[in-house]
Amino acid sequence: MERFVPEGLWQPFERVVPVAPVRPQGGGRGRYGDREALAAILFVVSSGWTWRRTPEAFGPLWSTVYRRFTEWIQARVRAELHRLVLDELGANGELDRSRCAIDSVNMQAMKAGTGT
Repeated sequence: MERFVPEGLWQPFERVVPVAPVRPQGGGRGRYGDREALAAILFVVSSGWTWRRTPEAFGPLWSTVYRRFTEWIQARVRAELHRLVLDELGANGELDRSRCAIDSVNMQAMKAGTGT
């Protein structure tokens, strides 16, 4: 687990991940930990494997990993983590804005477009 989710990544991530929902009916199988799910997500994203081929060594089934991924996307966890890291770097004076880049794409409207 430490290989895919080192402590330096887990600590800020733990601050932005939403609290696990409580099952209204109670009972059921225990929820896999967020760290295990994050490790599996990072493996799939970095390796290019499909969700269904997520190795069993991570613990959760592929469907659990995918469901957690979609939950976190909808909760904007990546955006919050990005903002948190930038805020901390800025507060520590470690953010070098001279190395920032802004990218854009401009395209000519074909057949003059409707807004011209």
